[in-house]
Amino acid sequence: MKVGLIQLCSTLLPEENLSKIRKFLEEAKREQVEAVFLPEVFYSMPVGMERPLSLVKKGNAHFENLQKLAREFSIAILGGSVCYESEKGEVLNRALNFDKEGKDLGFYDKINLFRCNLPDKKVDEGELFTEGKTPKLIECGPLKIGLSICFDLRFPRLYQDYRDQGANLLSISSAFTVPTGKAGHWNILVRARAIENQCFVVACNQWGPNNEKTETWGHSMIVNPWGEVLAEADEGEKLIFAELNLEEVELVRKRVVLKK
Repeated sequence: MKVGLIQLCSTLLPEENLSKIRKFLEEAKREQVEAVFLPEVFYSMPVGMERPLSLVKKGNAHFENLQKLAREFSIAILGGSVCYESEKGEVLNRALNFDKEGKDLGFYDKINLFRCNLPDKKVDEGELFTEGKTPKLIECGPLKIGLSICFDLRFPRLYQDYRDQGANLLSISSAFTVPTGKAGHWNILVRARAIENQCFVVACNQWGPNNEKTETWGHSMIVNPWGEVLAEADEGEKLIFAELNLEEVELVRKRVVLKK
C-alpha cells in the first residue's frame, strides 16, 4: 500500500493551508498514493497560545472542508490534527481521519500536552488546549493505525498499548520544535517507536517559520518496522511517499521476538 505525508508550514489562515494541501493531493493522486497523513494543527496554526477563530467542529464548514478533500481526491486523509471546539466550548488538539469516501473513521485528542522551559522559550499548551483522555486505534483498509500527536512521542507506553491492540502503523502528527529537533530528539524518538513496537511509523511534521512565535523542525519521516527510514522530507513544504509491505510487520516480529 502506498502512503504519503504532506509536510507543511501552516499559518493561521485555513484558506492558505487548504490551497497548499490541495496542490499536494493532486500530486499524490498522480503518484497513486492511497492514504495521506497531515501534520499537527495543519488547518490553522495558532499564534502562541491564542485561541484561533477558525475552530473546527463536527458539521461546521471547516469540518466539511476536510471531509470534501478526501471525497474529491478519493484519498484517505489521516492523522493530522486541528484546533477543535468541544460541545463544552473547550479547545482540543484533535486528530481527524477520513477514508477515501469521506467517511469519519474516528478521532484522537492529544493526551500529553507540550510543556517546556528552555532558556529562550517557555510553552504550556495547557493554556489553550484541554488534554485528551483516551487512546484511539482506527482502521483504514489494511492499516491498523495507532494515533498520536507530537509530544506523545516521548511517552512510549502509549505506543506499546497500540501494538498490543494490533496496530501495524503508528501515526505521529507533529509541530516539533527546532531546538529539540536540532538536538536529534525527533529522529531518534521516531525511529525508536518503530523499532520497539515493530510497526511502520508515519511521522508528519510542520516545517519552517509558521508565525512570529513558532518555528518547526520538519524532517518528516516514513519508517519501517526495522527502524529504516523509507522516505524523509528534510526541509521545505513537500509530499513524500513510500510503498508499505505490511507483511514486514510479522516478519520483523518473528525475527526479533519481543512477546511470548
